[in-house]
Amino acid sequence: MTKDDFWQGVRGGFPVMLSASPFGALFGALAVDNGFSVYDAMLMSATVYAGASQMVGIELFGNNIQPWLIVLSIFAVNFRHILYSASIARHIRHFSGLQKFFGFFLLVDPQYAETEKRAERGEPISFAWYLGFAMIIYLPWQMMTLLGAIFGQMIGDPRAIGLDVLLPIYFMGLVLGFRRRDNWLPVVAVSSVVSVAAMHVVGSPWHVSIGAIAGILLAACLPLPAGARPSVNVEQEA
Repeated sequence: MTKDDFWQGVRGGFPVMLSASPFGALFGALAVDNGFSVYDAMLMSATVYAGASQMVGIELFGNNIQPWLIVLSIFAVNFRHILYSASIARHIRHFSGLQKFFGFFLLVDPQYAETEKRAERGEPISFAWYLGFAMIIYLPWQMMTLLGAIFGQMIGDPRAIGLDVLLPIYFMGLVLGFRRRDNWLPVVAVSSVVSVAAMHVVGSPWHVSIGAIAGILLAACLPLPAGARPSVNVEQEA
């Protein structure tokens, strides 16, 4: 069963790998363009492993920003991972401490989305499945970073051929995957409006975290759907 779960995860993550791999190549190309060596680009992909944060990091490195500001900026972009880990914690309570360590390290956007959807379908979240889904994305990401870093200069300016729009489209697809959830539209709408406003007032990348917090606050204030409300035992109340 463990082996079957692993390969089920690999098969489930394969389409994600195909869509995410261009980002790895794009990161490798942009990293070298901003003064990174091929080794530096590979090291960042292997250890940070967060596409949006990696993109922010290399842009800041290229502008000679103070290291502590780079760290804070990456934290601001990665703040959503704190929310991800809190959300899936109830699904992976049975993981060992070491399994949780690797599980949270490999927790990227599609990993979170698929874990939540799998739990909603009532399917078990085994570590074998989780690892299979994660590794089919993680390993090609490293390979594509290497290819982008070596051959990226052949691409020229990625913006000239529209590669810079891949990341927003990708995230939009992930968000739309949850559109059937209760209160999805108001939460997404408020998060989007607040994030855009914060981008103009506070600046990037802090608008990402501010928009997320606004969505959380609204979700906490909205009433629970009828099926999620705790049942009340009338006899005990009496």
